[in-house]
Amino acid sequence: MTATTVQDDAAAPARTTGRRRGLLLLILGALSAIGPLSIDMYLPALPAIRGEMLTGAAQVQLTLTACLIGVSVGQLIAGPLSDVRGRRIPLITGLVAYALASLLCAFAPSVEVLVGLRLLQGIAGGAALVIVRAIVRDLYDGPAIARIFATLMLVSGLAPILAPIAGAQLLLVTSWRGVFVSLSVAGLILLAAVLAGVRETLPAGERNDGGLRHTLSTFGVLLRDRSFMAAAMAGGLGFAGMFAYISGSPFVLQEVYGVTPSGFSVIFATNALGLTVMAQLGGRFAGRFSAARLVLIGLLLSLAGATALVAGVLAGLGLAVVVASLFTLMCGAGLSLPGSAALALSGQRPQVAGSASALLGLLQFALGAVAAPLVGLAGTGTALPMALVMAGLTAVALVTFLVLAHSRQAPDVSPA
Repeated sequence: MTATTVQDDAAAPARTTGRRRGLLLLILGALSAIGPLSIDMYLPALPAIRGEMLTGAAQVQLTLTACLIGVSVGQLIAGPLSDVRGRRIPLITGLVAYALASLLCAFAPSVEVLVGLRLLQGIAGGAALVIVRAIVRDLYDGPAIARIFATLMLVSGLAPILAPIAGAQLLLVTSWRGVFVSLSVAGLILLAAVLAGVRETLPAGERNDGGLRHTLSTFGVLLRDRSFMAAAMAGGLGFAGMFAYISGSPFVLQEVYGVTPSGFSVIFATNALGLTVMAQLGGRFAGRFSAARLVLIGLLLSLAGATALVAGVLAGLGLAVVVASLFTLMCGAGLSLPGSAALALSGQRPQVAGSASALLGLLQFALGAVAAPLVGLAGTGTALPMALVMAGLTAVALVTFLVLAHSRQAPDVSPA
């Protein structure tokens, strides 16, 4: 299948028009925003949830961890399933389940129930995330993948910019429960968009019919592929560092530095804008520089920001240094995250694209789920735990990428 071909519901090839291709990318970008929407929109409400449910910060952060674990499990299930059944039906099923789980979250009577429902919400949302990447691999290959992921981040990047602002505004007129009702409505809108604008991209003749045994074998091959793992681990550890920021920043900025919920949403949106802009620059440079080089530059930039954050917190330099350091770190992530996904999926056969996308997503969200609660274990009276976790994860991501990439199979990371 060529890079500019899509399939109809019967999997018959049809060359896309520019308008249809643009609509498809818009829908895929919106689908990839499920993760940021599910996580970022309720971030300003974390202190309110803790207060209403009379629990601690670490317990409330478990609602974030549960969602991340769910997204990991959902991708692990839906990715290989889409290699067997095609992309469209699993995607539709996941969106129906996402809308229902989000609505149930709004009626959670306790933090324990909310944690369980967030797990289900994450599983459903994970199906959409993994299938979006698989669809991109169905339609594109080579350097085009990096450009498409950058384009998708332009669309989905609006979610972390707008979601916390929308969440903060919703809190002015409703409680945190209304935020989850809004997420349910968003799921229904995405479902309608998929039904109207997304056709099947994996023809029946190109599907994997090997069953569970073949899926496990595929995972084994990918885990032994140093090139794939160099990119996947770099992206996963970088993603975990970003989620340490997502989990810790509401408490650090609002309770340690006295930022209001609206002020937090502005800071968060500014950092998300930096990530999105850098992703677009990476997409423009994809044809001139290797994706591996862009990943390396992004990891170095993130490490610089994380190091400055630790130094600033230890020296007591105040809010301005903390915000600037976080912005630098997120700009680095804007280069490394799309580039690592492109490196991991480029060259993978369509029959295993869903499994490769699932393993990539599993590493990202599983590591993120581990990192998210770490920043709250030492309490919320200082920014140091968040800073140390972010710096450590970013440093390990850089070292892992360099070590695993040091083979003939791995992408070239040498300077031009």
